[in-house]
Amino acid sequence: MATVKMESLIVGRTGYAPFLTKQSLLIRNSHFKCVSVSSAASVVVRASSSSSSSQSMEADNNKLCKELGLFSLKKKIDDVVLRAEMFGPQALELEESRQIKQEEMLHHYNLWDDVTKSSEMLTHLADTTKVVDNLKDLRYKAEEAKLITQLADMDAINYRLFKQAYTASVDVSKLLDHYELSKLLSGPYDADGACITIRAGSEGICSEVWAERILSMYLKWAEKQGYKGRLVETYPSENGGVKSATIDFELEYAYGYLSGERGAHRKIKRSSDESILLEDRVAFVDVIPLFLQKDSDLQIDEEDLVISSSLQDDDQSVCQSEPAISIRHIPTGISVESSGERSRFANKTKAINRLKAKLLVIAKEQGVSHVKNIKINAIVDVSRQESRKYIFHPHKLVQDVKTGIQLPDLNSVMDGNIEPLIGAHISSRLATGRV
Repeated sequence: MATVKMESLIVGRTGYAPFLTKQSLLIRNSHFKCVSVSSAASVVVRASSSSSSSQSMEADNNKLCKELGLFSLKKKIDDVVLRAEMFGPQALELEESRQIKQEEMLHHYNLWDDVTKSSEMLTHLADTTKVVDNLKDLRYKAEEAKLITQLADMDAINYRLFKQAYTASVDVSKLLDHYELSKLLSGPYDADGACITIRAGSEGICSEVWAERILSMYLKWAEKQGYKGRLVETYPSENGGVKSATIDFELEYAYGYLSGERGAHRKIKRSSDESILLEDRVAFVDVIPLFLQKDSDLQIDEEDLVISSSLQDDDQSVCQSEPAISIRHIPTGISVESSGERSRFANKTKAINRLKAKLLVIAKEQGVSHVKNIKINAIVDVSRQESRKYIFHPHKLVQDVKTGIQLPDLNSVMDGNIEPLIGAHISSRLATGRV
């Protein structure tokens, strides 16, 4: 028998050497060519000049590529379904048990005895019920993906059905990731929403354009999670970009997910030999909790506050309809503002809530029991915290300074795919005990 050498075909990042029928196979070259194997020798058959032969060869090549793509797609679907079958039932059983206990506690508790405690119990039950519903939805979607895959196999590999199954498996994977991360987040404000403020550095228009790209990254991330970030304040630059912008993410666990984003985000370009720094632009990101269920119980003395109003230029803020309210906390020097609401009172209320959130986060970071014990000289400004480097030249790379993780797909990160960075930060918190 003659020996046949075959080069594997590359699909994505994985190499495959698929089984091919009888006495013919395809090899990867600058163009595909057909190799016919006889018992004596292998003969390379060059493409025929006739259009019919060329079209036939192209059809065979397209069919093979599609089959290889389906093989990869089916592997991804099977992996997600297996993960759901192993993890889903245990998680659902655990959450249903928690739901039953919470319902029993409410049944034996007089809700009018303590309205505050009753409200907390009802909130916890509502959260658990939502988790149970999500896990049930996960189970149904996993079963749907598995069934569609089986139907596709029976239908001699139906590409349309495989795409439908893959879409269902993506939903399953997102639900699993969300559940797993939420169970890891146990900090006092992790379950709250998040308010992100993005501020351009002092390098002028280039930093303002960069700040706008960071803003877009977070809005795209929220959209990919199935939520919409509310852009409450924007101060655009005259020549493009933004001087500052504020987004409210009214999403459970948003603060837990995004708290690691706080700090300086740098855009870097170097010369081809990396010896010369060609560009270094920065945007500063601050993240504070956005209280979803109820406002903070923290009381701040009015005499500790300096409240002022300032009407910005008409073209400076696209969200502004009333004078901006600025509040400075005298004991700590912390300043906040709000300009995106429809009334002066609403802006003042939002600014005070932002101040409370900021003070509570600082107190937690310093390990003090009350904001009155905050050490002023220990407050770390967001501009002095290096968070992430986005390298655009001579190669593309995202370097997370806090966790050490590096991602080569810069464009994907800028498109809102920051889940690996979020997951790395949460894992880092757990490893160091910084819950």
